[in-house]
Amino acid sequence: MQFLVYTEDQDDGLPIRRANHDAHLAWLKSGDSLVSLLAAGPWLDGDGVIRGSLLIVEADARQTVEAWLAGDTCMSAGLPKAVTVNTFKWAIGAPG
Repeated sequence: MQFLVYTEDQDDGLPIRRANHDAHLAWLKSGDSLVSLLAAGPWLDGDGVIRGSLLIVEADARQTVEAWLAGDTCMSAGLPKAVTVNTFKWAIGAPG
């Protein structure tokens, strides 16, 4: 099952994001046996400033995704003010 993870950073979160950037990318690239990362990237506001992240992952259940997210240094550093995890149905452009 695929899930969309949408996070919105704290209003003053850019310093937190910068401080955790390398560890965050290492965590994303580290791989996990229960969650497969299919796509990831930051989203930007109208001024081009990073305001959050968008991930598409594959896992057996939402709870698995939520447990996986807890391992992200950005989460433990308090970067997101909101995190949304929803089931996702990839209709166009899905990986082979």
